[in-house]
Amino acid sequence: MQRGSDRLSVHRDDEMKHELRGLLQSGHPTRTEEWHDPEPVADDDPAVAGGTQSVREAPLATVRLELARILGRTSFPAGPQQLARTLRRNHAPDALVEPLEHLPHKARYANVQQLAEAITRPA
Repeated sequence: MQRGSDRLSVHRDDEMKHELRGLLQSGHPTRTEEWHDPEPVADDDPAVAGGTQSVREAPLATVRLELARILGRTSFPAGPQQLARTLRRNHAPDALVEPLEHLPHKARYANVQQLAEAITRPA
């Protein structure tokens, strides 16, 4: 049932759907201005930040770099709960935050190196 407020007829509407179907299903951007499109992951982005690798599988240097970039020097010394809160507040990927939840609650870490070693250590 039509409400009468449509700008196009039912036939023209179906024609336009058919014309756009290939464009919409192609997987390519449909916008004319590229600033609307999300930026792809860069080649030099660490795999942990992109979510493509778990922290336990990642090299220690990569995990340490990501933690240092997000936490900075002022976060230490601290326990895993405090560090997890800081990571979440700084919008860290879940792949970095979740391993801190499995660390002993009474543990204290003096720097990023100690923290990175603790979360990359095999279980």
